[in-house]
Amino acid sequence: MAKITDEQLQLVANTIRCLAADGVQAANSGHPGLPMGMADVAATLFLEQLEFHPTDAAWADRDRFVLSGGHGSMLLYSLLHLFGYDVSIEDLKNFRQLGSKTPGHPEFGHTHGVETTTGPLAQGCGNAVGMAIAEKMLAERFNLADADVVDHFTYVMCGDGDLMEGLSHEVFSMAGHLALEKLIVFYDSNNITIEGKRNISETDDVVKRFKAYNFQVIEIDAHDFGQIKAAIKKAKNKKTQPSIIICHSHIGFGSPNLHDTHGVHGAPLGDEELKLTKANLGFPEDKFFYVPEEVYDVCNARLRALRTRMRKWHKKFNQYISDNPAKAALWKTYFEAELPNNLEEFLPKFDKPTATRVASGKVIQGMAEAIPNLVGGSADLAPSTKTLIDNGGDINTGEFAGRNFHFGIREHGMGAVMNGISLHGGFRIFGSTFFVFSDYCRPTIRLAGIMGIPVIYVFTHDSFYVGEDGPTHQPIEHIAALRCIPNVTVIRPGDPTETGAAWIAALKNKTGPSVILLTRQDLNVIDREDMPAASSLERGAYSLWQKDPYKAPEIIFIATGSEVNDALDAAKLIKANVRVVSMPSWELFEKQTHQYKDSVFPPSCTKRVVIEAGSKMGWEKYAGLNSKFICMDEFGASGPYKLLKDKYGYTPEKISEVASELL
Repeated sequence: MAKITDEQLQLVANTIRCLAADGVQAANSGHPGLPMGMADVAATLFLEQLEFHPTDAAWADRDRFVLSGGHGSMLLYSLLHLFGYDVSIEDLKNFRQLGSKTPGHPEFGHTHGVETTTGPLAQGCGNAVGMAIAEKMLAERFNLADADVVDHFTYVMCGDGDLMEGLSHEVFSMAGHLALEKLIVFYDSNNITIEGKRNISETDDVVKRFKAYNFQVIEIDAHDFGQIKAAIKKAKNKKTQPSIIICHSHIGFGSPNLHDTHGVHGAPLGDEELKLTKANLGFPEDKFFYVPEEVYDVCNARLRALRTRMRKWHKKFNQYISDNPAKAALWKTYFEAELPNNLEEFLPKFDKPTATRVASGKVIQGMAEAIPNLVGGSADLAPSTKTLIDNGGDINTGEFAGRNFHFGIREHGMGAVMNGISLHGGFRIFGSTFFVFSDYCRPTIRLAGIMGIPVIYVFTHDSFYVGEDGPTHQPIEHIAALRCIPNVTVIRPGDPTETGAAWIAALKNKTGPSVILLTRQDLNVIDREDMPAASSLERGAYSLWQKDPYKAPEIIFIATGSEVNDALDAAKLIKANVRVVSMPSWELFEKQTHQYKDSVFPPSCTKRVVIEAGSKMGWEKYAGLNSKFICMDEFGASGPYKLLKDKYGYTPEKISEVASELL
């Protein structure tokens, strides 16, 4: 295509500004400041550097663009419209309206061309770091001397709010340590936050901060096309560091009276100011959602050039597949996410008391053998969470062939990076920490639920049985907090054998995140000779044992995790016909038929005892009115776990005493 002139770049950028202002004005809601301030940078990136194509939005070797400040979504929607994605002018007119393709913040899977769901600040930064890591890992596995089939950049646009969030410190520290040279950060430095000037709350030296992270730091005028082009070229040519381009911008650029004010951050310009802005930018004041034909011509010319590049890559890739059948089969395994039909055959056998965290570690070895693209790590806790893949190699600076991540003590960052790796495609990713620290992961778990991506969390030390570490490290309310997040599957296996089934259930879940909760203390291996197989876990709950299975139960014990063993022991102390139900996952159980649910919990049996070392919140649904709860609705205490077990009433004797009150 012919060289794009600065005048054409300016016209495209001003079109974006006016579309964004019109969208916010029509909705009477939104954030025009960011799109207007960063339009010059975005137009240059899309017209001259970003490699993508709307006809193949999932093109494996496309560049990734992440708008971390998702409140500025009209910037992204305007770009998607101009560059041929399934976002029409009518969609722009319906910005922030119910059922539209243009919701208030970009949503992955909802709008064509959106790479990730952004909005909570700095999450997009973490996602971009994860995408850049995934690119490096795939390149290490698949590129050959004569065929680089993985070779793309990840760009993320963020602002002052993103950089204030602690999450950004975690993930950019990680990116600098790993020297992710294909990660390029555009920092919209406009010195404005919602409350006013940035310096009312922050005076950090961003240049020194990012140099300390091991970033190449470039500063530019965000409205000078020559500087923008030179900065992107310099960033792409850097082979040893990620780059941050500090874009000194004017929020609301083009608005005569509101630019450089916090008033343009999150409110419409208003009718009069909108007219003045359009006149200032050389656009007709009385036309709304106006796109000059020359803008479409310029963008379409860029798309034609990109189509040629994309077709060239596909031709190279097809030849690569033809020449390298082993690599071709591996690529299919990585990107089609099919699990082996015989996955159960890779599970270890357990015959002695074992902590489920230890059992999980052994299961991971089998799963890693069966699933070559399974990768994972921990927030500096692998010796405790048992999540290291044996002989898997590490991910570290200059080392991307391995399978083990060392996320450092960065739980929030770990989750955001995991989401980015999953979104990029190619890997099944898990991360781990102690269950009490799930609070630090919660925002990223929630976003994984919204996006429906299959990340796996392994949370160990799952109850007051942590013991001497005391209440600060004993999760009480955390299981209820996770269960209430939509589209998150929480699994608390009851013994080592169920732990293997929990992993298989999590791996089969491809429509949302899974959380596996594991014990620090040893649990007996349940003798299943006369009991259902542990694979029944996939149904969420099942009748594990009943004193007389040929008669209706008189009372039902419902237990999860380490309390299943206690429930079995307690049931044998009661004369009544007790049924013990192992209920490792509410979410899996809710997917079953009414007939199955009633077979596990016969409506005629209303006497029920819930036994779980966590909050009773939510259990009322399964317990009913004629029930007892042996749950934790207070913080724990520091002491040997066996003494705590007696103190809080989790011994078989005390469980049977409580149950007897119902009989």
